[in-house]
Amino acid sequence: MNLKDSVALVTGGNRGLGAHLVRALVDAGASKVYAAARDPRTVAAGGVVVPVRLDITDHASVLAAAEQAQDVTLLVNNAGILTLTGILDGDLDAFRHEYDTNVLGTLDVTRAFAPVLARGGGGAVLNVLSVLSWVSLPQEAAYCASKAAEWSVTNSLRVELAGQKTQVTALHVGYMDTEMVAGLEGVEKADPAGIARIALDGVQQGRLEVVADAFTQQVKAGLALTIETLYPQLARP
Repeated sequence: MNLKDSVALVTGGNRGLGAHLVRALVDAGASKVYAAARDPRTVAAGGVVVPVRLDITDHASVLAAAEQAQDVTLLVNNAGILTLTGILDGDLDAFRHEYDTNVLGTLDVTRAFAPVLARGGGGAVLNVLSVLSWVSLPQEAAYCASKAAEWSVTNSLRVELAGQKTQVTALHVGYMDTEMVAGLEGVEKADPAGIARIALDGVQQGRLEVVADAFTQQVKAGLALTIETLYPQLARP
């Protein structure tokens, strides 16, 4: 789809990658960008940027946002959380919260906006996923599991929404230099402004999947190999 003169809504548009996506959409010529956040006062509003109150874990809030933004042609599902919940000692409530947010929240927003996109001719959805959709880390098990499920949901949405000519693009990316992973040290972090541009270029080019950085490309290639390739610690001595 052409981003020029598009009307976009970005969940989690007040900070991190979401804020960069908002700015990149403005630079691409979008006629309006709804920047959605639980507290719209945290949005850098002005020009074509319109703050919207949206908590993706609150169904009433989701419906209200869809009612307000009836002109959306591009939905960007960016909002998500990372709790650093481990696989054996992690709190199960944290697991549920991460799943409810990253998977069911994304699905609820997409369901609410699907009719809006259909009325506008189809438009597009961009789901922000992760390299951890494809590989798991025990210390981040909740996030990995939620992103794997979100990837599956994205694939289902892509097939289901094809009938109304809605393009569904998945962004897979590694760690970015944002507040979400500010406490993680010793890992390479991509520039979120650059990732935002890469993701939106993919949407504009009609790509169904954007693998945004070298590490994520390497992991995807490894999926065709053995389990021991992805998890060297499992290799027999």
